[in-house]
Amino acid sequence: MNKGQVVSFDEAVALSQDLVSTKPYCVWVSVFEALGRTLAKDIICKKNLPSYNNAALDGFAFKHQEGLSELLIKTTILAGNVVEPSLGENECYKIMTGAKVPDDADTIIPFEDCLLYDEHKIILSPNVKKGNALRLKGEEERVGALLLSEGTCLSSRDIALLASQGISMVEVYKKLAIAVFSTGDELKSPWEIASEDEIYDINALSLMALLREHGFAAQYCGVIPDNLEAATAYFAQMKQYDVLVTSGGVSMGEADFVERALLINGFKASFHGINIKPGKPTMMGKMGETIVASMPGNPLAAYVNAFLFLIPVLKKFQGQKKFNFEVIYAQNSEPFKVKSGRINLVLGTYNEGAFYAFDGNRYGSGMVKPLVNSNALWISDETTTHVESGEEIKLLLF
Repeated sequence: MNKGQVVSFDEAVALSQDLVSTKPYCVWVSVFEALGRTLAKDIICKKNLPSYNNAALDGFAFKHQEGLSELLIKTTILAGNVVEPSLGENECYKIMTGAKVPDDADTIIPFEDCLLYDEHKIILSPNVKKGNALRLKGEEERVGALLLSEGTCLSSRDIALLASQGISMVEVYKKLAIAVFSTGDELKSPWEIASEDEIYDINALSLMALLREHGFAAQYCGVIPDNLEAATAYFAQMKQYDVLVTSGGVSMGEADFVERALLINGFKASFHGINIKPGKPTMMGKMGETIVASMPGNPLAAYVNAFLFLIPVLKKFQGQKKFNFEVIYAQNSEPFKVKSGRINLVLGTYNEGAFYAFDGNRYGSGMVKPLVNSNALWISDETTTHVESGEEIKLLLF
């Protein structure tokens, strides 16, 4: 691709995702440390769910047949007890939730549905149905069934499923090694004193936080000076990382050394420039096997473009099967204008089915407050000039 060639939004999505051609190697981790990790192998059911017939509630277990009315209580079965079938005629078990139901009982009536009961007998309701409140062995999952697929990013709910199988160790993909840094002599780290002529490095911290929100840990590598020699030496030491994330230094200004320093280190750009606002200077490519994502310097543009282009790439690179964003539909609340001939990224608030563009879409890419006060993003097409009140639109949620 020629230097400076601007690609469309769709081309940028495709080209960025094409950067991923491999997966990380596999490691074993404790199930206690597996939250947020990506499965490297399918999980197959090895223990029926449930593993035996059990009571769904506290009550009385009996063999259902027509004409039953009064039953004597044979014994009480608590959770964890194993009772051999022993019911005689017109007998039942008093049973607690989760307890194993003996094979000679097929129906459970809860205490409150009995017409009468005491320590010795019960009187049944005539309306109880056969199989009531009985959880059958394997009714949820049977041995041999697929429980979780390779590529699943493990949630707390998935951990519950692993626990049901007695799994203590799980095979996952190695966490990506990600470096985040910024460029610009005017930038100061949070622990430094910034004069009136200097600004704090917003981008590195906001991008690291964005990555962490999506399950990725990154190392903060500070600020690269606007100096070609220093930047070139810096990048030469970064090839051990899976991903480099930069912000700033990728426009066409004379002092923007990032691309030149990367090229000296073997970088090949997939694209440099997207027909969008904000974020036109965004650049992505590879330096050897390391994926490089260079975001614009303006805080809002850096954050939004990292959200749109970098997060899906990281999820795919991590081995996750679901890496694209899900869209939701909403009604636009108040009319606003956009410029045609490009893709416009509009921040706003989604609430109870409605979208409210931040300040009527009147804000700049160097601002921070629009990010703070938005939870949704609308992406225009290149022909749209305005959005009317009540118009249905598609949103991405932060």
